[in-house]
Amino acid sequence: MIRVDICDPADPRLADFRDLKRADRRPDRPGGRGLVIAEGTVVVRRLIASRYPLRALLGVPRRYLELTEEPAGDLADLPVPFYVADAETMAATVGFHLNRGVLATADRPTFPPAADLLAASRRVAVLEGIGDHENMGAIFRNAAALGIDAVLLAGGCADPLYRRSVRVSMGNVLAVSFAPIAELGSGGSDLLHANGYRIIALTPRADAVALAEVGVAPAQRIAVLLGSEGPGLTASALAAADVRARIPMAPGVDSLNVATAGAIAFAAFAPEL
Repeated sequence: MIRVDICDPADPRLADFRDLKRADRRPDRPGGRGLVIAEGTVVVRRLIASRYPLRALLGVPRRYLELTEEPAGDLADLPVPFYVADAETMAATVGFHLNRGVLATADRPTFPPAADLLAASRRVAVLEGIGDHENMGAIFRNAAALGIDAVLLAGGCADPLYRRSVRVSMGNVLAVSFAPIAELGSGGSDLLHANGYRIIALTPRADAVALAEVGVAPAQRIAVLLGSEGPGLTASALAAADVRARIPMAPGVDSLNVATAGAIAFAAFAPEL
């Protein structure tokens, strides 16, 4: 790894890291830089270990030592620059104070289409209208932990590779394959059924089957549908499901956070881990 000491936040070599609060709000939209950005040593290590092509790192001297020179450091041989700056220079570059002390950037790889992911998977999550980046990151963290092979994104979903999503997922979004899928009331559900998936929609509706009563064979292909906070899954997505399942809860509580509900369902349907 090439150490480059930086003292000027206007240094053009720091372009990947500049003004992230404004310039990289939605990297998937026109005008966004399209980069994957990791924060903190744990997430940076996971980015480096992933298939995402690494571009550069920026950190304070302490983080440089942790990642390259201490006994646990294993990154010294990476052929990318590690820009080392003090905390004030980093803050002036990034646009806010970064308590974690290190950032890394990477390019986005090309992802396989949904059909390829479905053919190679057994348990998938299908998200509809998950527009909150923190919920998105938490869902990916749960998916990585609980045996979900891939995540498919229907309409209205946030970018899983936005900086906040990557951070909340603790970098686990980088290990879970994902792809867009057509709306569930049309081609999306057809594609799932064509690949042998049983579609289970999570909903708090009283007429849904209790989650524990949904029998799943170990070898059965399962797609868990999760909808947005508030309105939940659309009527067309619910109509496309083979089973509507609810998580029983105490009187006076009508629903759970979508990432929490997803974790419960993933664990219920997980193959032996």
